[in-house]
Amino acid sequence: MDQNHFTTDALRKKGSHLTFEERVIIQTRLRDKQSYRSIAREIGCCVNTVRNEVKRGKVLCYNGKVERYRAADGQSTYEAHRENCGRKCDAIAKGAFLDYVQKRLQEHHWSLDACFGRALVTGEFQRGEMVCTKTLYNYVTLGLPGKIKSIDLPLRVKRKNARKRVRERKKKFGRSIDERDPSVDERRGFGHWECDLVLGSRSKDELLLTLVERKTRCSLIRKLPNKESASVIAAFSKLKDGMFRDCFSRVFLSITTDNGSEFSSLSELEKLSHTRIYYAHPYCSSDKGTNENHNGLFRRFLPKGKKIQDYPVEHISRVECWANTLPRKILGYKTPEECFGEDMLTVLTA
Repeated sequence: MDQNHFTTDALRKKGSHLTFEERVIIQTRLRDKQSYRSIAREIGCCVNTVRNEVKRGKVLCYNGKVERYRAADGQSTYEAHRENCGRKCDAIAKGAFLDYVQKRLQEHHWSLDACFGRALVTGEFQRGEMVCTKTLYNYVTLGLPGKIKSIDLPLRVKRKNARKRVRERKKKFGRSIDERDPSVDERRGFGHWECDLVLGSRSKDELLLTLVERKTRCSLIRKLPNKESASVIAAFSKLKDGMFRDCFSRVFLSITTDNGSEFSSLSELEKLSHTRIYYAHPYCSSDKGTNENHNGLFRRFLPKGKKIQDYPVEHISRVECWANTLPRKILGYKTPEECFGEDMLTVLTA
């Protein structure tokens, strides 16, 4: 700006900070005995902006006898405030919590949110000693904490939004999911499961039968010799006669699965127990999204392209145990194992 006699209403952007040139205008107009309101009108800002700026830029002149506003002092005060503004990084002050997060993520394969929520619920750290989940993700983007990178967070680089399509079901092995009680969608009742298969490198090799309880998110993994429906029925028969011998019908109120031929005979369970079998819409994995999400968790330790028969039963059991002891935000950072035990106690004592 070459001169002070002009208005900037049309040029000045609303909400922007004062420039040094505008501070010079304030200094000049104050010497001319103009009011704050007329100065604000000339600059194109609020009158309080001028009033506050004068307070920040006043200095003592003539051996401390006179107090006047100086544009240079106002500008230096503004620049000092800008250097100290904004939230500061807590990575150093909260290093103990970041070390805790790094250990849980690398050794136990927890998510960042599970680390935050579980530490808060168990009281291992006070809230002031922690940073929130969003900040943890920001730290990972910045290269903090430690050696954690975005590639170490499975869903961060894979998650996509897909449109839901509902197609007509041509194969009818039993009840459609449309016949299922709508209360099952609310996940308030215990005993409603979702079922699916996890394949290896070839469909003819050994594979895994996965089941997830909708309310508690507790999962079961069973190894199958092949993809035939008889193998699926045999696996459920072992559960019925073994682990849930006296309470199968109370623990398995319903099972929702897809329309694969391997589940074509699953409706026979209805003849042997009070369990109800429902079949999802074709090409609609969201109908049993809980199970699909858990299959993604299992794939961290059972990657695609690998033969299931190369993994011993002990490894499969460890994967199941890890999933059931992983704190979940939706469960109040409890583990599925804890929630399942509470509901099983209610079922057995009812």
